[in-house]
Amino acid sequence: MKTTTKTLLTNYPSHDPYGALNMPIYQTASYEFATAADMAKAFTNKVKAPDYSRVMNPTVTFFENRVRSVTGAAHVTAFGSGMGAIANLLLSIASQGRTIISSPHLFGNTYSLLDKTLARFGVKTIFLDLTRPELVRQNITPQVCCIYLETVTNPQMEVADIGALAEIVHENGIPLVADTTMIPFTEYSAKSLGVDFEVVSTTKYISGGATSLGGVVIDYGTFPQINPILKQEMLFNVGGYMTPQAAYMQTLGLETLHTRYSRQAQTALQLANSLLGHPCIERVNYIGLSDNPYYTLARRQFGATSGAMFCIDLPSQDDCFHFIDSLRLVHRATNLFDSRTLAIHPATTIFGNFTPEQRNAIDVSEKTIRLSIGLEDPEDLLEDIIQALEK
Repeated sequence: MKTTTKTLLTNYPSHDPYGALNMPIYQTASYEFATAADMAKAFTNKVKAPDYSRVMNPTVTFFENRVRSVTGAAHVTAFGSGMGAIANLLLSIASQGRTIISSPHLFGNTYSLLDKTLARFGVKTIFLDLTRPELVRQNITPQVCCIYLETVTNPQMEVADIGALAEIVHENGIPLVADTTMIPFTEYSAKSLGVDFEVVSTTKYISGGATSLGGVVIDYGTFPQINPILKQEMLFNVGGYMTPQAAYMQTLGLETLHTRYSRQAQTALQLANSLLGHPCIERVNYIGLSDNPYYTLARRQFGATSGAMFCIDLPSQDDCFHFIDSLRLVHRATNLFDSRTLAIHPATTIFGNFTPEQRNAIDVSEKTIRLSIGLEDPEDLLEDIIQALEK
């Protein structure tokens, strides 16, 4: 079956007495068992049955199963946010004295997690240019426990050669972890590129118009020793499991993901092309443009799809602020891949607590505006952007 069909035909784990077509929301903390022995089996993971909704809930399990069906993963674990998914997975892989190799071009909170939070617990991160596989190979030591990357960085729009990085880590018996949020897993196979673990902020495309927060860890089973840590240690001891309400909304969002994404990505490409050469814009940064330095690599890895986010550079920060303030249709808000188009100035918001020197080091420019493209009519969006540029 094709991807969208798979998302619609995932079977319930148990028969619904009313024949509901949508998985109900199981709004409960605990579950009753017929016998003490049944309860013991559930709590010791000898049977697949929910025992407490902090670690297992039927509505969340159904959402996890749908993601697993689409991706072909061995295991999927849902969390309350994308950052929850990232933190729980890295805490399952890393330990004191180990090293993570990553790029300095990361989402602000992910960078802070690696650079500050995990560092306090004795986990070192080496930030390298992941577009240079030979440099990565030179820095592999016995202490390295994984390579972590974003498939398309935000907001730099950098794309690394995933296959080349996968070859390096697998030669050394360590996993490749990729945040694949920027282009959804319905559009290409990260597994076929050599990714061992995907982390996705399901708040973005999957939630269906920013209805809820969420994140998933998609485990392809190539490092089976990690899943028990994630499921039986991190989830129990750290928490962060997705709520049943969020799982219900994101299950519905997953059903329309491919249709919505196709429209958003098509509109993003149309707008990016229309803005090329505008006298007020210094640069349009989008991997779907044929003159983008990552265009060929991105097409090879992700197919004929380039995501629904692009950036524009204006002459100054003041110009960026005036532009954003002049928008009438586009919303001034954070998040990505809402049904509505959003504009934000990353340097003063997402990276607002970084020093100017830190922002320069990770290539976050004060001239950059990030545009997340929604479902509005492309002509209406272009008209709004042009009038704001003219002002």
